[in-house]
Amino acid sequence: MWGPNEKYKDKPLNDERTGWIDLFVIEGWGVVMAYQDLRDYLKVLESKGLLKRIKTEVSADLEITEISDRVVKSGGPALLFENVQGYKMPVVTNLMGSLEHMKLALQVKDLDDIGKEMLEFLQPPELPSSFMDKLKALPKLAQISSFLPKTVRSGPCKEVILNGNHSLAHLPVLKCWPLDGGPFITLPLVFTKDPETGRRNVGMYRMQVYDEVTTGMHWHMHKDGAENHRKQQRSGQRLEVAVALGADPACIFSAIAPLPPGIDEMLLAGFLRKEPVEMVKCETVDLEVPARSEIVLEGYVDPGELRWEGPFGDHTGYYSLADHYPVFHLTCVTQRKDPIYPATIVGKPPIEDNFMGKAIERTFLPLMRLQLSEIVDINMPAEGCFHNCVIVSIKKKYPGHAKKVMNALWGMGQMMFAKLIIVVDEQVNVQNPSEVAWRVFNNIDARRDVLVVDGPLDALDHSSPMPFYGGKMGIDATRKWPAEGHAREWPGDIEMSDDIKSLVNRKWQSYGI
Repeated sequence: MWGPNEKYKDKPLNDERTGWIDLFVIEGWGVVMAYQDLRDYLKVLESKGLLKRIKTEVSADLEITEISDRVVKSGGPALLFENVQGYKMPVVTNLMGSLEHMKLALQVKDLDDIGKEMLEFLQPPELPSSFMDKLKALPKLAQISSFLPKTVRSGPCKEVILNGNHSLAHLPVLKCWPLDGGPFITLPLVFTKDPETGRRNVGMYRMQVYDEVTTGMHWHMHKDGAENHRKQQRSGQRLEVAVALGADPACIFSAIAPLPPGIDEMLLAGFLRKEPVEMVKCETVDLEVPARSEIVLEGYVDPGELRWEGPFGDHTGYYSLADHYPVFHLTCVTQRKDPIYPATIVGKPPIEDNFMGKAIERTFLPLMRLQLSEIVDINMPAEGCFHNCVIVSIKKKYPGHAKKVMNALWGMGQMMFAKLIIVVDEQVNVQNPSEVAWRVFNNIDARRDVLVVDGPLDALDHSSPMPFYGGKMGIDATRKWPAEGHAREWPGDIEMSDDIKSLVNRKWQSYGI
């Protein structure tokens, strides 16, 4: 039976509970229960030496960014800034700033495990064919229903309610880079409803703070939040919005996950946590938010109202261009008595969202294989900011197979943003950039193996002549067949024979190398 663990009682992280439940066993990895909130996660990080408290006074204006950026690039810990100049509230950054952090955040030994488990629900090994098979499948269906978000009457995010005297002034919102248009909220979970269906959507969209009661709402045209806004505009009514800051790690991750339209991100969070997310109704808008959030901002976006937003030093490593975006109006703030303000820093890779993106890649690979079974592995390298470059290995079965995969990927959800798709044979390790480069540099004939198409691009792409639309390239670096116009013999890879490898292995120590 698990209970309060005395060894952590000296590290309360402002939690009123006495002690806390030891979440990890079996060499530090066996998860026995979900994080209840961000604070549970911070305690685990701290117990493992993966969180550092900064007691020296620091400024939210550029200084926290510079510190956080240096630390994440050196593989360092999460940072809890306890003394932010001009504010009573601490700031935490780099929450998911390494693969080790990501595994702890999602409570898995291997990031691939999540996708495999998803696949078991979507495609069990034996599909039910008889009445008895269907009965046997009922427990799994019941388990899925147990992940659905659950409404509760109240929660820690309601400890302080600022309705009527609401303001953003007490939040230590960071100005990250010198040419930013102002301070930006960078880790918000933005909740809206589809005006036609009532379905919830949660996304992560940066919010430039204009003054104490208004911010920008950076809804890209391709995102579900923007679609909800467009639908609401047609009615001439305001779109209600709620913003949760500092939810548990599964909720944060789910907000950036590329789910199909209509799938509730909080259901995914429940799946990751293996228990439902507790949701509480807002005070001034008809929306629900995670009850154990640190801070909740309630408000609305008026139809047709736009304001100049940006520039902003973005995860591409460049300043995204300023443009007109919708405006969020604050109507209420609810929070804990002693809230922690969460932030993420984006800029030149490697940065925190590179590791978040890698977790998405591994999580959704098995689901991608449901549609493209020939895919062996995929890598979206940090240098491509994940949506700019995709490297994929395939089991090649027929002429032109690589080009078929390119086109299929471009037609698959947010894969449409990929500016470069590289396809290699199944034996190539796509996680090894050197091996991929060797294959590409040696295996392609540019006229035959390069495919250029036009299509939609990410809103942050600055290289295309027009916004949102431009050229994309596919490179077929697979071994070429005669049926693909390669009449010459294709050479084999240089490999030493297995018997010599075994001989050297046995005598290796004797060589003195």
